[in-house]
Amino acid sequence: MASSNRSDGTGLGNYQLRFTNAGQTLGEARRRNRLHNWPIVVEGPRDKRALESLEFVGPIEVLNRGWNLERVVAHLYEKYGTRNNSAGGSSVCLLMDWDRTGGRLQRKLARLLEGFDMLVDQDTRVVLQKNLKPETRVLESLHGLADRLRQFIDQEDPL
Repeated sequence: MASSNRSDGTGLGNYQLRFTNAGQTLGEARRRNRLHNWPIVVEGPRDKRALESLEFVGPIEVLNRGWNLERVVAHLYEKYGTRNNSAGGSSVCLLMDWDRTGGRLQRKLARLLEGFDMLVDQDTRVVLQKNLKPETRVLESLHGLADRLRQFIDQEDPL
């Protein structure tokens, strides 16, 4: 079956649907980030800049800061706690790249955070992976897709 004919709506031929899904998910994440101090954890500074180009103004925590993962997890636990009820329950959003390395890092970090009884949002990454994989596999590329995504993000989270 050709990818443009996939029944789940994520094939190459369903550009509008895929970008609508990704934009709505990013809009919801931006709203929670901005209004509820809901941190988004990314791999590096370019990922942070990509989210800032989409007008994320709340906390964005960067993993690659010269700390080991255990220290980063302890920092996140101390700063954000185990739950954020105003943001829908989860205390942090993990948003690693949706390539193989990002997937491994996502799983390891989630396991460590959950060991501290932190409720972790991984759904945002899953939706982006499912809908943007034809265009990119890395978060920093959202900067280049910003113009195409912004209308859908702004529908979900008008600033």
